[in-house]
Amino acid sequence: MLTEDEKLLQSPAEEATAFTRSDPWRVMRITSEFVEGFDALSDVQKGVTIFGSARTGPDDEMYAAARETARLLAEKGFAILTGAGPGIMEAANRGAKDGGGHSVGCNIELPFEQGANPYVDTLVNFRYFFVRKTMFIKYSNAFIIFPGGFGTLDELFEALTLIQTGKIYQFPVVLFGTHYWAGLVRWMTSRMVGEGKISPGDLDLLLLTDDPREAAQAVMDAHDAQEASRGTA
Repeated sequence: MLTEDEKLLQSPAEEATAFTRSDPWRVMRITSEFVEGFDALSDVQKGVTIFGSARTGPDDEMYAAARETARLLAEKGFAILTGAGPGIMEAANRGAKDGGGHSVGCNIELPFEQGANPYVDTLVNFRYFFVRKTMFIKYSNAFIIFPGGFGTLDELFEALTLIQTGKIYQFPVVLFGTHYWAGLVRWMTSRMVGEGKISPGDLDLLLLTDDPREAAQAVMDAHDAQEASRGTA
């Protein structure tokens, strides 16, 4: 089954005569998806998105850590946003429920079926990755990144790029699991910084931790500082 992203990214040659009929109408579908997302999430004032692998089982220490991190944040009034799936996403949504907070899931259409986990309060389904990613950025005060695969890295580096280029204000990007992320950070330090591809200060955009309380506190402190700056502006 072709996903909507695949159909959108087909070249005109692949679509042949269907190009003039399908792409203009697809723009309307994309617009409606933005509208639906904005409408569903408009009440999220304090949001934290938690990313990580869908393949992490409930017996994994990272599942427990994600659940605890989300619980701590939910108790302080933060809504928890995830991709709605299993693994770390389920753990975070579950933690939001543990803490009496708002649990949000932004699900994505995939060639293989990915249902929403049972701990989601507000579920929004998306066909297009770029629309979904806009929702995570727009309604989040921070990203907490647990061990994951390509999708997790995609979200991590998009956030860092937007902050580095000044497209969004500098909010916390927390890498949870120092052992998992150590090799990547060493490579960024030796190669990207060492060869002048990024500035040394760019690595300060990241916080590495193994402690749910430290991760949650970093988000709370950044939010308080942001609110204080708005009050003095």
